[in-house]
Amino acid sequence: MLTALAGGVGAARFLDGLVAVVPPEQVTTVVNTGDDDEFHGLWVCPDLDSVTYRLAGAQHPETGWGLAGETFHTMGALARYGAPTWFNLGDRDLATHLYRTQRLNQGASLSEVTAEIVGAWGIRSRLLPMSDDRVATRITVRAGGPDAATEELAMQEWFVHRRSEPPVVSVRFEGAETARPAPDVLEALEMAETIVVCPSNPVISIGPILAVPGIRDVLTARRDRVVGVSPIISGRPVRGPADRLMGPLGIEVSCVGVADAYREFCSTLVIDAADAALAPEVEALGVRAIVADTVMRDARVAATLARHTLAAVA
Repeated sequence: MLTALAGGVGAARFLDGLVAVVPPEQVTTVVNTGDDDEFHGLWVCPDLDSVTYRLAGAQHPETGWGLAGETFHTMGALARYGAPTWFNLGDRDLATHLYRTQRLNQGASLSEVTAEIVGAWGIRSRLLPMSDDRVATRITVRAGGPDAATEELAMQEWFVHRRSEPPVVSVRFEGAETARPAPDVLEALEMAETIVVCPSNPVISIGPILAVPGIRDVLTARRDRVVGVSPIISGRPVRGPADRLMGPLGIEVSCVGVADAYREFCSTLVIDAADAALAPEVEALGVRAIVADTVMRDARVAATLARHTLAAVA
């Protein structure tokens, strides 16, 4: 049995490769929900949906999020009324959010609704939200120079609406201190032969999962079975704003920085061939470095990367 921690498009691509090399029924993925938010009265779970659509083979081939062949007529109609449409939701994607919101309003837990959605898409692996409780990623930014006032933004406001441009001062995970891991999350981590930290943003994709009480403790206790994949190559993220978050928070924007952030609970880190020269620095932190091609240009490369990652702790 394998358990993965995931958030974002890179994680979804990696998981697609993972279920190509091991039976999907043996894979459980704990997914970040710190990005979740309400739009137009609907509860939207971007990371859960990105992973779901990717594993179902229904994702948009260019963006990596949303559905292939999507249209946006509803957003265009909302714009006529002056409604904010900066968080773009496709017409067919809206069905997922409508269903989720209805079920949550009926009293179902996020775990229950996620299982229903995953089943409806015919996905054979298991997806678990990190928590059924609300945990919200909040980013404090500075509007101008070093003496400018700060403001706190919801994660999607900073990432999508502001295009990750306001300089980051700090990040917190509202509600994490009182949240509980979703049902089966701790058991999945305790029973897994291998635990994989997918190539995800260390701050806002993996960070919220680790902030839920109990999860980091299990990972630390099982450190020798935990392997991560660095999302940073040659000092830059493959995609996304990880560099705009890591640097201001004192995390070196490199695979060495990722190793340092993960070393308490992760015994092995897969780094890209472009960073092979940094392997000794990674290992000086007590984290074994495995060099591989981590740029998932297609499904074949993603599957090969998954094999290398699993072999690292075999």
